[in-house]
Formats: sequence, C-alpha cells, structure tokens
Amino acid sequence: MAEARLSAMLGRPRDVLSAIGRQAQREWRAGPVHRLLIVRPRTAGLAVRPRDLRPADAAAGERLLAGRFAFGGEAIDIGPGGDPWRRALPSRRFATALHGFGWAGDLLAVGEAGAKELLRLWLEWRAVFGGGNAFAWSGLALERRVFNLAASAAALAPLVSDAEGATFVGDLARQARHLSGEPGDPGRAAERAAVAALVGASLAGRAGEGMRRRALARLDQQLTLAVLRDGVHASRAPDRGLELLFDLLALDDALSQAGAPAPVEVSRAIDRLSAGVRLFALADGRLATFQGGEPGDRARIAAALALDRAGGAPPKSAPYGGYHRLEGGGLQVIADGVGASAADWAGTACAQPASLTLAVDGRRLIAGSAWSASADSPGELRGPAGGSCLALGDTWPGRARLVPGDLGERREASTFEASAECNEGGEAVWLDVAHGGWRTLGFDTQRRLFLDIAAGELRGEDALTPVGRPRQGPTDFAIRFQLAPGVSAQIANDGRSALIRPAGGAGWRLRSDAADTRLEPSVAYDAGEARAVQALVLAGLASPAEGARVRWKLSRDEG
Repeated sequence: MAEARLSAMLGRPRDVLSAIGRQAQREWRAGPVHRLLIVRPRTAGLAVRPRDLRPADAAAGERLLAGRFAFGGEAIDIGPGGDPWRRALPSRRFATALHGFGWAGDLLAVGEAGAKELLRLWLEWRAVFGGGNAFAWSGLALERRVFNLAASAAALAPLVSDAEGATFVGDLARQARHLSGEPGDPGRAAERAAVAALVGASLAGRAGEGMRRRALARLDQQLTLAVLRDGVHASRAPDRGLELLFDLLALDDALSQAGAPAPVEVSRAIDRLSAGVRLFALADGRLATFQGGEPGDRARIAAALALDRAGGAPPKSAPYGGYHRLEGGGLQVIADGVGASAADWAGTACAQPASLTLAVDGRRLIAGSAWSASADSPGELRGPAGGSCLALGDTWPGRARLVPGDLGERREASTFEASAECNEGGEAVWLDVAHGGWRTLGFDTQRRLFLDIAAGELRGEDALTPVGRPRQGPTDFAIRFQLAPGVSAQIANDGRSALIRPAGGAGWRLRSDAADTRLEPSVAYDAGEARAVQALVLAGLASPAEGARVRWKLSRDEG
C-alpha cells in the first residue's frame, strides 16, 4: 500500500511538494513553541454571543442525554453521565463527528439539562484532549468543534463560574488560532477561515481584533475560490454549499452584533449560496445529490430558504457550476452539465457526466449519485456505475481514476471536451449535453432530455457516436437510473419497460428501446447511513462502426 501511494504521488510533483509542506507544518504545530504561541494574546471574554442558525433536534438531544451517540449508522451507548472520550470508537468517521461537537445544538435544544450535559462533556473532553492530540486537533474535527463550541457559549455562560468561563474562552481562542494555520484539506480553506473569523468577531479586545482581521482577509480570498458566481460550491456538492452558507450566516450575525458590517465578499457569498440552495432544493424539501453530496435535513434546508434575502424562483441553470434545472408538469429534473471540480476539491469529486436527479409530484424518484463523501462508501461508486448516467464498460470518462494521497483518496483530474445547452419554448424544456469522455474508446457521448410540460413526461436519448479509429469489437454500455430510497420497480414481461413507484405515490413507467432492461442492487446514503436501493439499468452493445442509441420515456402509468 505504501509503495502504491508513493508511486502514485511521484507522478504528481505538485502533490508531493504539497504533502511535504503539510507534513512539515504538522510537525511544527505539534511542537512546544507553536503551543506556546497560540496561547497569546490573552483573552478578555466574549464581546458577542455567536449563534448557529441551523435548526436543532430536541429528540436527538434527549437520546444524547440518555448516553446514546449515533452517527452515520454507527452508535455507542455510554449511559447517562457516561464518558465517550476514553473508549474505542466504531470508526474514524464516527470519531470525527464525536470530536466535532456537531451534536451540541441538539443537546442545548433540550433545555438546562442538555446545557449541563454539554458542559460536562466539554470538561471531560478537555481533561483528555485539551493539551493537544494529532487527531482531535486537526482537520474536520477541529474545524467543526471550534464552530460548535463558539455557538454554544451563550447557553453555557450561566452555568460556569468566572474561572471556568475564562478557561472556556481561552481554550476557544487557542483552538481557533491553531485552526487558522491548519495545513489540511485545501478544499475546506474557506470553511476554516469562516470559523476563525467567527471566533475573532466574538472575542473581546485585542485578541478578537487581530484574529478577526487576519481571518477575514483569508476568507475574502478563499470565498472567491470556494463559491462560484452562480452560487454552486466549488466542490459541486449541493450540501457543501448549504453548510458553508450556515457558517457565513453565523459570521454575519456575529459581526452585526459587534457593530461591524460584513465584508462585501461575505455578503456576496451568502446571496450566491442562497441561490444555489434554491437551485438544488426539490419539492420533497431536500437537495439533489451530486458529487458526493447527500439530500440533507429538511428542517435545515427550509431554514436556509427562509433566511434567503432574495428569495424567488430557483435559477434555471448554473453555468459556472455546470448544473441545469428543468421543471414543469409535476416533474423536477436537475442535470449535471459535465462541469469538473477544481483540483483542490478532487477529494470528493465524482466522474458521472450528465447524471440527473428527478422528483415527480413532490416525491424523489431518481438520485443523481450513489456515492457519499460523508460515509465509508465504495470508491467505484464515484464513477459512472454510481451515477444516473451512461457507463461504457468499466472505464471512467477521460480515463479518470482514484489515487491515494496524504489527505485520502481523491479523483485524479480528467480533461475532456464537454458542452451543455438548455432551451425552452411553449410547453417544453430541453437540454443537450455532450462530452468526449470516452473518445479514447472510440465514442463521443450525447444525452438529450426533453421535458414535455403539457404531457407531464420526460423523454430522453443517450447516444454513443463513433469517432476516431474504430475499435475491434462492440463495447458494453449501461444507462443507470439510481432509484431513491423507498422507490420500488418492476420490469414488464416484455422487458421493454419498468413500473417505478415512489413510496405513497402514483406509479410512473419508463419505456425504452434498449436491448436489455434490468434491476441491479445499489445503495443510497442519508446522514452517512447506507440504505439498500435498486438501480434501473438499460443495457446494450455499442458497435465500433455505428455506435449506439437508446431512447427512453418516463410518463405516468395509466394502468
């Protein structure tokens, strides 16, 4: 494994240098000089009480109060008043969620008993990890813990003595300064800067002023990279944009409390990310799933939409983010127009060109991707086999592949020509997506979607057109539709159609002229937890001389 990782990295000098630099930073940050430096300047308390505008779940808080911690399908039961910090944990992802304190808001929603339990758990955490720890003091666990402890300060203040309050604020400042120099995932640099700026806006005196000034300067630079002009997060994962939006809303609120207007770039990013949430939100109250993103929590999405300063109808397209939205006749379609994530966000990028998410009559029918960046899901699902798109053999488009690195597995960038054009007129909307991801295998690829609003049906065509030197023989292809959780499907006796029925909804029939129609087992992830689903597959062979073409139609079942 070590040899494979070294071999993969040696082919990318920029990655090697970045890895060496990050390792040097980690070693410095673990040393005594750095630990001494982040203690100063001394804090003088909190000037404002930052708020997390994400809605909390009191029922989840009650379970935490009883000692049950559950994240992503894994759980530990420590009992009331138990200690989760001195025991083995189910997985690294579970440990990240636990040390990130993202559950603090749920505990606080219970009331005074929850606040007291949070205080106890923080004191226990500090006794074990307060002096420093390579895992707990780095990466996502550090970033989210700093944010969540800052947002909990107002609720904990009445419960602590002056000495405990000073310790809490001092620890918060120390961790925020440590976070400011975090050499981890460059794709989360904007999130880290936003959290550090939030703490800086909250601290009183010189300690807060210096931290706020430096963090806002970094944030101003990072937001121009992380938030595209149309409001899509640079990772192209819809839920990443939602979470960054809430962090920026908390920062904006803290700056307002301090009497300091938010920088222009922060206000601009809030407006853009709000438009992105509108673009991806479906009628079932959740987000479309692409590029490792999950559907998200309904209450959280509703809160983001309610806080949207512009409001209005969702955008019809995101030209920089590469997404298009087709809507009407009871159908909502969001399609990936083959945009590629930048290198710094390759850790969660998927190779699923022209994938689509679809809802009918307010119920999700088809998911855009089966892979989740928040779960321990198989890497092959990051390719076409995990998307609602066409797959050609076992190859990834543009010869993309997963490669190891010091920040974990990421998708190696692949370059190929791509284009998308959306038009509408009368009672119809249509989208043409074309890409050369399989040109090395002798084919160009096109997906055409036609939404007939008057008829309330979606028609599609997937085509492989021969290009370049012909191959020796035919190539297997499969057009997959990843069915959403709770959706059932049944293949008709003639093998030409399938009845698809969302839970509690009317049936829809997908007809096609594919040579083979079948169902395959698949998976969907929600809050990191896997759920067994099915994928409807239209399969056939692409001729090296003639290519292949499959026409399909999704309409209400009249049977």
